Amino acid sequence: MKRLIGMTGLMISLWACASGPVPLPSPKLPYQFWYVGLVAPKHMEVWVETVDVLDQRRLPFFHVTGGVASYTGKSQGWHNGVSGGMPVNNVDLPERLFLRWQSLVEPQAYKLRIPIPQWVRDEMVRPEKVYCQGAKEWINDYRKVISLGMAPGGIVKVWLGGPCLSFKEVGRYQAEIEPRGPFLSGRGIYYREPKPEAKAWIEKNGIPYGSW
Repeated sequence: MKRLIGMTGLMISLWACASGPVPLPSPKLPYQFWYVGLVAPKHMEVWVETVDVLDQRRLPFFHVTGGVASYTGKSQGWHNGVSGGMPVNNVDLPERLFLRWQSLVEPQAYKLRIPIPQWVRDEMVRPEKVYCQGAKEWINDYRKVISLGMAPGGIVKVWLGGPCLSFKEVGRYQAEIEPRGPFLSGRGIYYREPKPEAKAWIEKNGIPYGSW
């Protein structure tokens, strides 16, 4: 009998290998997906090459988002996070984020590994009753938006918030210069020029290092 059970297990294993990798079970979260938002101070233009995730199952997910960031209403200092962003589907809560981006106004390429503390993951699955202005009703909302703020000099601010909930600061980080320089999806090594209005503002006022 034990031999029969052993052979059955071997046959199942062989079948799984022959039919390709077994799909991972979906994360057990109280919502379908969480979000990563990208933001930068006004006129401090950035191009995000990639945001990668190592989730709490220790599984890596590459390029969950990237591209142009949203911009705040001022060039000096920060606001408190940005709502919305790119939905991160079928990925468990993050244990670490890897961010690589270009500061177009310097220009410079930066990279940073961002550890996500346990309290952040706890907050992401804790419901909070709040009156949502958009829905015009009381709802149970979650802080499921991780907002990444990038500024010249490699400064990164991280916030956690929700569609109808305020943002809490996770931390402020100093990125390192990427020695390999920039890249844009394999289309060559170069920096895109900032938009004319951003370039004109910086030529007049300079880059406000130290305000972030």
